[in-house]
Amino acid sequence: MPLGLGNKKKGKAKDTSKLVDSEAVAPGATPPAAAVAPAGAGSASRLQFHAQLAHGSPTGRVEGFGNARELYAKVAEAFGIAPGEIMFCTLNTHKVDMDKLLGAQIGLEDFIFAHVKGKRKEVEVLKSDDMLGLTVTDNGAGCAFIKRIKEGSLMDQIKIICVGDHIESINGKDVSDCRHYEVAKMLKDLEKGRMFKLQLIEPRKAFEEIEPRSTGGTLTAAKISRGRETLRLRTKGPATVEEMPSEVEEKAIKKVDELLETYMGIRDIELAATMVEAGRDKKNPDEFAVALDETLGDFAFPDEFVFDHWGAVHGVKLFHL
Repeated sequence: MPLGLGNKKKGKAKDTSKLVDSEAVAPGATPPAAAVAPAGAGSASRLQFHAQLAHGSPTGRVEGFGNARELYAKVAEAFGIAPGEIMFCTLNTHKVDMDKLLGAQIGLEDFIFAHVKGKRKEVEVLKSDDMLGLTVTDNGAGCAFIKRIKEGSLMDQIKIICVGDHIESINGKDVSDCRHYEVAKMLKDLEKGRMFKLQLIEPRKAFEEIEPRSTGGTLTAAKISRGRETLRLRTKGPATVEEMPSEVEEKAIKKVDELLETYMGIRDIELAATMVEAGRDKKNPDEFAVALDETLGDFAFPDEFVFDHWGAVHGVKLFHL
């Protein structure tokens, strides 16, 4: 896939019909208020959001999408770039801030910042520990990247590896279109005591350094103010406008997200929300396991994970009765 935006072809006119006049905003400046569909517009596909490229660009308008892959395509169309250039999006900040990562929910007033591919880098690592200390997620459209680096871990000692880096290949094997759980499993299965090679792509930065390296964030810090509707993006099926998750649902989703990291080395709020939704009306772990297999059979969750998930979510619900 092409890298960065530095080698633009000259002489080719760019379609700027989706860009907003006189709304170029430098990184760090306060963006204009997001646009939404007029009152009474019942279809989620008619909602309209403002967006910018995180390293700096005019403001574009994005609409007519029903899932993450379509959203990335619409953002790419607005700025005249290939969809594969977009690594991930953050909400209401241009920084590589995993607390603000766009997941399954977009507030109707949220402003989207798209982070595009920047420099490629390569690193060789000796796997001296069973645990690398990486948590991997993806953008739902074919780009797995590092969401968290555990402090004091093996990967924390290698400062060239940063939160936000896209994992393009492992030991020469292209994983650029693999899901996060596939990439996490490949990393976990690497043989201890041997060298391995990672090819990474970092997000393109603005003229100044965006921020110091961080170890990533948590769901609690990313909580959005209540009383607002959100656009729920789904892997399967159309997007829907819904109320913000309740406090009980938020806590259940957070617990499931933590279990995903513990068992599979991934973080995925959309997946966690889907799993909580699948178990909403189930009376016992067996019913939940069947529903999970019907909804997310591709993941092949281990039995221990399913039971721990049931216990965590059911415990949260009982605590709030």
